[in-house]
Amino acid sequence: MFNDQAFEPLFPARGQPAATPWRLALVTVLQFAEGLSDREAADAVRARIDWKYLLGLELTDPGFDHSILSRFRDRLIEGGAEMPLLRQILEKSRQLGLIRKRSDIRTDATHVLASVRNMNRSELIGETLRAALNIIATVDPKWLASNIDGPWYLKYAKRFESNRSPQSK
Repeated sequence: MFNDQAFEPLFPARGQPAATPWRLALVTVLQFAEGLSDREAADAVRARIDWKYLLGLELTDPGFDHSILSRFRDRLIEGGAEMPLLRQILEKSRQLGLIRKRSDIRTDATHVLASVRNMNRSELIGETLRAALNIIATVDPKWLASNIDGPWYLKYAKRFESNRSPQSK
């Protein structure tokens, strides 16, 4: 569906690209549609057959590190490439008959990128709270036991990304 030359400006300036930009763009769209953080989206690329099929990956493909998604979005926004990228995806989808010719399609990718950024920030806040509570548990376990109730412990005892992210604000 895509060729790498059209996405050349979105490749990193240095080093070997870990994934092609068109794949990262589709991952970003799927990530938004399912309300996933970067870590959860990277896990989906590694584990889900439907995502591998859409992305044209072999079942044995190891995927990529979640950190490349935020760097890709940064390059996308810094280069002003989000609209041309979205237009190309929409045009290819029209050519393949996946979208009706006269249908209204929202062509603003800003809300997609902002939503994904918010999911990642939520994950970072959760991990920060978990780390702080772990340190307090080491330094003053009695204070922690008297000030933190059961639901807090259950939520922050394990890594935050292993919890399913909230589906609403």
